Amino acid sequence: MKRHLLAAGCAALALAACQKQAASSSDQAAASSAASDTAAVAGSSAAVASSAAPAVASAPAAPDFVAMAAASDMFEIQAAKIAQKRSKNADVKAFAKMMVADHTKSTAMIKKAVADSGKDIKPPAALPDDKAALIDALNKASDADFDKTYVDQQVKAHQDALMLMTSYSMSGDTPALKDAAGMITPVVQMHLDKIMSIQASLK
Repeated sequence: MKRHLLAAGCAALALAACQKQAASSSDQAAASSAASDTAAVAGSSAAVASSAAPAVASAPAAPDFVAMAAASDMFEIQAAKIAQKRSKNADVKAFAKMMVADHTKSTAMIKKAVADSGKDIKPPAALPDDKAALIDALNKASDADFDKTYVDQQVKAHQDALMLMTSYSMSGDTPALKDAAGMITPVVQMHLDKIMSIQASLK
């Protein structure tokens, strides 16, 4: 009888130990799973945040910024003067008129900022080859294709100008030029919005 009781007691102790070990293993597995889920959520959130963050181009050095800004203004003014003569579209002609006025102002702002900075930076006197080629293409466009050619060029040109002004206003190396870029940026954004609206209307 004692042996039966002793055996039953040992069996009960063994069963309890097994149950405790199983519960411990289950708790560890649950904790591990929760940790993995937390890490996965954190990783996913980081990935979403990373993909949502806008990419901003690094700002060029002051001499390069001035050269690029000057080339942009010269191109806009020259192209606009051609559009004022050749376009038959009232919206395109109005936009071209605005380009001459606004880019003449931004040229003056950049020149003043250079003078205020005390730096010896001279803007280019002529268009670079890539923008000269755009003017050539505009001059050669047929009457039927002129407005589309001009408008498509302007969308790309203003996208590039917006990136240039935004990047320099954020991280440029010369305070006076940074301030000028900051004031020009919203004007370029307005131009881009307007020309994209015109582009949509031509399709």
